[in-house]
Amino acid sequence: MDLIKLLAYTFTIFFRLPPIARLIIVLVFITQSIYFSILSFRFTTLWYGKLIRKRNKSNRFKLLENISNQSQKTIIGFFHPYCNAGGGGERVLWTAVAFHQRNHSNVICAIYTGDLGVTKEEMISKVKQRFNIDIELQSLILVPLTSRYLLEASYWPRFTLLGQSLGSIVVGFEAINRLIPDVYIDTMGYAFTYPIFSSLAGIPIGAYVHYPTISTDMVKKVTNRQSAHNHSSIISNSFILTHAKLLYYILFAELYSNCLKQADNIMVNSTWTKRHIENLLKPSFYQSTINSNSKKEIEIIYPPCDIKSFINFPLSSRHPIILSISQFRPEKDQIKQILSFSNFLKLNPNKPFKLILAGSCRDSEDEKRVEDLKKLVDQLGLQSKVEFKVNIDYNELKHLLSISSIGLSTMVDEHFGISIVEFMASGLIPLVHASGGPLTDIIEEKVTGYFGTTIESYSQQLNEITSTDQIQLETLRENARKISQEKFSEEVFEFEWDKVWNQLKDQKRGLKEELDKSWIPKSRLLGNESKKVD
Repeated sequence: MDLIKLLAYTFTIFFRLPPIARLIIVLVFITQSIYFSILSFRFTTLWYGKLIRKRNKSNRFKLLENISNQSQKTIIGFFHPYCNAGGGGERVLWTAVAFHQRNHSNVICAIYTGDLGVTKEEMISKVKQRFNIDIELQSLILVPLTSRYLLEASYWPRFTLLGQSLGSIVVGFEAINRLIPDVYIDTMGYAFTYPIFSSLAGIPIGAYVHYPTISTDMVKKVTNRQSAHNHSSIISNSFILTHAKLLYYILFAELYSNCLKQADNIMVNSTWTKRHIENLLKPSFYQSTINSNSKKEIEIIYPPCDIKSFINFPLSSRHPIILSISQFRPEKDQIKQILSFSNFLKLNPNKPFKLILAGSCRDSEDEKRVEDLKKLVDQLGLQSKVEFKVNIDYNELKHLLSISSIGLSTMVDEHFGISIVEFMASGLIPLVHASGGPLTDIIEEKVTGYFGTTIESYSQQLNEITSTDQIQLETLRENARKISQEKFSEEVFEFEWDKVWNQLKDQKRGLKEELDKSWIPKSRLLGNESKKVD
């Protein structure tokens, strides 16, 4: 009862004070609350970091139990939960892993993966089959992630970007609890995991960004009320919902930006991606107070293509085949490919061309998408003209590339497009969307390929390509093959990757400095000894 009286008396005194005095008291209370919250968070982070670093010693020993000279090994932790998917992002991952295995004898590559039903041997076999990359079994560790389902878009029907990003935090906590590597490299774009490894492990962090989680283009589409696969017409048709989503995107972009800044080195796959990441890293009104690495140079490292496997294919005597190579994801827009091809056949009923859609399915949703595409083909009466090649092996893919005439891609704002480079190296005429990496880095109009945007423009370009003199087309094929060798080979990728690796391995993270500032003796907290990396 006395406490209640004391509180009542305190509030009475407070409200009798002049307004300026009350404002000062409120501001002091808020700032002190924030200060003590930050101190509490720092203390909790340091305490939890100590706990998992202590646990990491036994985890590390178990994972390396069949490897000699454990103490001399440096573990690179590649965060790639879908490492068995077989797409262009996976080629980057496995090329990097193979590079380290060949060149750094004391490096162990650990991949955080959610592909729990696949053995290491099966995964390596698929890598060889799909990418023609040889992986050594002994110096590869698979770290299982049981919480990967939190990264699925289907798990978050609303607020998908935020949901997947929050899910990645949970997956990141699982990853760091299973193994703390000596260097952490995210090769899938889950930036929300960076603060976890930065604050709890204090290790160098590298990021290879294929596609920004959010971009200025996405914000513009919401602002202009344009429908897209990630922006439904229900929202675009509503003034209130449009502005609510715009606010959501802006706030999310700030969170994403601050997470990106925790990386020591950021690599991107194209000029388009670099521009968007640079925009995201520009400081806002409060970000200048946040300790980050935003001033670091963003390096463009083009994804590797197995050029050597394609450059001996003949440039002439091609079959009348239009080939598409891409995963069966909504943003790849295979519907536009089928409709464009249908329009092309209406303009040219006597041309004997065939469309082949080749690609991989990640899950049951992709498989359903293939079935829906087949239904569309049936509705258009193109059963004899359109063929699907799902999850084909590398040799069959090479055969298709060796005989096809035109390579087709319709994805808007594709970050890069390894399949487009494969078209160029193999001698196909690329017809791609005039946006993203293909526009800024890969194709030069009518010198190394052609551009389209709409169904009508794609069908018109197909008509132009198939009507062009063969000598002109052969010159274009030669140009495209030459550029692919000079810019996009595995050798070029490995050279650029090694330069960034040499910077990354020598990074001094802020853990020691954080410990120096804290009231907890650093000798009691540091669990990972520093290593010399070759």
